[in-house]
Amino acid sequence: MKDIRIGKHLVGLNHKPFVIAEMSGNHNQSLERAIKIIEVAAATGAQAVKLQTYTPDTMTLKGVIKIEDKDSLWYGRELYDLYNEAHTPWEWHAPLFKRAKELGLEVFSTPFDETAVDFLEELNVSVYKIASFENSDWPLLKKVAQTKKPVIMSTGAASIADISQAVEILRSNGCEDLVLLKCTSTYPATPENTNLLTLPHLRDLYGCLVGLSDHTLGIGVSIASVALGARVIEKHFTLDRSEGGVDSAFSMEPHEMKLLVEESERAFLALGKIQYGIQKAEQKSLIYKRSIYVAEDIKAGDLFTKKNVRVIRPGYGLPSKYYEVILGKTAKQELKRGTALTFDHLL
Repeated sequence: MKDIRIGKHLVGLNHKPFVIAEMSGNHNQSLERAIKIIEVAAATGAQAVKLQTYTPDTMTLKGVIKIEDKDSLWYGRELYDLYNEAHTPWEWHAPLFKRAKELGLEVFSTPFDETAVDFLEELNVSVYKIASFENSDWPLLKKVAQTKKPVIMSTGAASIADISQAVEILRSNGCEDLVLLKCTSTYPATPENTNLLTLPHLRDLYGCLVGLSDHTLGIGVSIASVALGARVIEKHFTLDRSEGGVDSAFSMEPHEMKLLVEESERAFLALGKIQYGIQKAEQKSLIYKRSIYVAEDIKAGDLFTKKNVRVIRPGYGLPSKYYEVILGKTAKQELKRGTALTFDHLL
């Protein structure tokens, strides 16, 4: 499976996870705070920061829907008003992109309609992200694919048929580099409904790289995903959950993002390859393997018994597999307690 280039980064099976800090609405309508989020994200070691590009009018119509789910973080909110609060003003994008690039961060966005794609093209984004609820928006998928740029698409709330149709539209309209993210479209999500075992199946089914858009709390789920093939990890990011915001409840704080970056790389490095036998790094440790030693002083002609020879550490004597073989055999010479036994010591 070929690598995908996103800016200066290579994303692939043989590369550490590409970690995305998702700002979403955590700027709380403050440009200063949005810039601070980018600066702190860079300090955590994340490779990328992602915005969302929409207005309330490109998302919905005022008065059309109110959130009635009592378990929702946004219960009782008018959807239009929620998007008005959460959206990133388009005039902020240029300064935010500029600051991210100054800090060496890859910066891109999720467009939610075709006008957002035109706008992001002016900013020369290197990759596009498709949100779960937009993976069935065929006109949007076509528009994004026609830019010929890599696409990262979340697959939350989508059947295999839905995903297959989306992948076909993307590929038939020019998208050659695709990453599919396993995603559970609940906020927050739980480990129990994340179903990471889908990842290798998703990769094999569509022949593309996979990753995780993770709405669970903590880093455990994301770390586990690396072992199952995730090479892109996206997590919502904020400065401090206690400061509030539309997405703050399921967003990572800086110390958590730093830990995610570090531990996801460790998990990747630990995968290695199928390996048996003694590794080069283990050579010095071989002395700690058990072997046969003289446990009591032995005279020439004495028989070896369970009392005068034992299997102990270190490993300089005969391997322990010969222990029963040498019991009852005769000592060729005098042997002092603590001698590593060899075949030369036997008659």
